[in-house]
Amino acid sequence: MTMTVPGPVVVVIGGSGFIGTCLVQHLQQGARAPVQIVDKVASRRFPSLTRVADVRSLEALQAAIPEHAQIINLAAEHRDDVTPRSLYDEVNVEGARNICRIAAAKRVRTIVFTSSVAVYGFAPLGTNESGSIQPFNDYGRTKYEAEQIYRSWQAEDPQHRTLVIVRPTVVFGEQNRGNVYNLLRQLASGRFVMVGNGKNRKSMAYVENLAAFLEYAMSFEPGVHTYNFIDKPDFTMETLVRTVGKLLGRTEAIRVRIPFVFGYLIGRGCDLIASITGRKFAISAIRVRKFCADSVYETAIERTGFVPPISLPEALERTVRFEFLETHENRELFYSE
Repeated sequence: MTMTVPGPVVVVIGGSGFIGTCLVQHLQQGARAPVQIVDKVASRRFPSLTRVADVRSLEALQAAIPEHAQIINLAAEHRDDVTPRSLYDEVNVEGARNICRIAAAKRVRTIVFTSSVAVYGFAPLGTNESGSIQPFNDYGRTKYEAEQIYRSWQAEDPQHRTLVIVRPTVVFGEQNRGNVYNLLRQLASGRFVMVGNGKNRKSMAYVENLAAFLEYAMSFEPGVHTYNFIDKPDFTMETLVRTVGKLLGRTEAIRVRIPFVFGYLIGRGCDLIASITGRKFAISAIRVRKFCADSVYETAIERTGFVPPISLPEALERTVRFEFLETHENRELFYSE
């Protein structure tokens, strides 16, 4: 009788969040190796798997990460309105540096790091992994700085260490309270206002597909592998709005439209009020600008042989049905951008 020897522990840093919870579920179903979550808060779905540790604490990571682990790092400060702004550097950059120190000490040979397409800034249409790095905010800047720290770790032992950098576009799915959900909620309420002409295209990624790829990437050979993560096809904003309207059984007509400049001025006004009062608003100048911008990316993932398990139209339908057409008691919610 042949016994299966489990692989090294897969440590999911930031595994209590939206993507992490989905990923851990995938890893457990695959049963390829023991799974451990390292996060500053315990996972509600997998509390017994959690070791509480903040990436800003070298000592906490030292105690939480076992020898020869495989690491997937999802931890990040990512909202547009993080205060103080120094948190971007403390978590995204210094956190990466701490993880690499522990990885070197614990003889870790595989790290999968979720970066972001935010490293490209307002990128030209069809930007691929070789695109120019021009982040427009602290999130994109610190994600790219973290990438360089991980690259330095891999370069210390390039024949034996595997680094996979995954740059997802906006990630959506059931139970997430991020930007895509906010758009869907406005559409479901009937109070949606189209800012701009709606012809701008948006790349999106479904959480189940991203989780499947992160698991898939654990088997890559030593070296540095960098991939954008996008589910195709890319919807125009107008097509997305009409598609969701149809799923909701509503009219596909877009009732209210305002020019970009008016929407942007409203966002600037909200920013000014927020700076005076300390209140946070759903509308801001940067969010209006992001809403109206094209964000279309290409990826070389197909060269790896990975096939997303769920099509983008089906993913959108699943999310709309779960959030607005079905009832789910005591569901766990994840708040993000």
